[in-house]
Amino acid sequence: MQKNLTQVFQFHLLGFSEDTDMQPVLFGLFLSMYLVTVLGNLLISLAVSSDSHLHTPMYFISNLSLADICFTSATVPVLILDILTHSRVISYVGCLTQMYVYVLFGRMDDMVLTVMAYGRFVVICHLSSIQSL
Repeated sequence: MQKNLTQVFQFHLLGFSEDTDMQPVLFGLFLSMYLVTVLGNLLISLAVSSDSHLHTPMYFISNLSLADICFTSATVPVLILDILTHSRVISYVGCLTQMYVYVLFGRMDDMVLTVMAYGRFVVICHLSSIQSL
C-alpha cells in the first residue's frame, strides 16, 4: 500500500494585488492602519495607568488595549513585510505560530469584552433592585 509522503514546508499567500503600482498604496494603507491601532491603544493604556482614579473602573480597558495591540501585531507586521519584500511565502511553522497567536489574542479580546459586559449587567441589575426599594 502506497502512502502520500508529501510534506508541506511553506504556503504561498494569494489574494493581494500582483499589480506593482498597487503595492505602495497597500503598504501605506496597512502601515497607517497598524500605526493608528497601536498608538491609539498605547494612549488608552497610558491614560489609564497615569491617573490613579481610573485604575479600578478602567482596569479591563487597559487589558483590552493590550490584547488589541497583540492581536493586531500577530498578522499585520508580517503582511507589511511581505508587501515590502514582494514575498508571498510563509513557512509552515510561521503560519502555525501566527495562527496560534492570532486565535489566542482574539479569544482574549472576546473574554475581556464578555467580562466587561457581565460587569455592566450586574451594575444595571443592582441599580434596578436599589431603585425598586
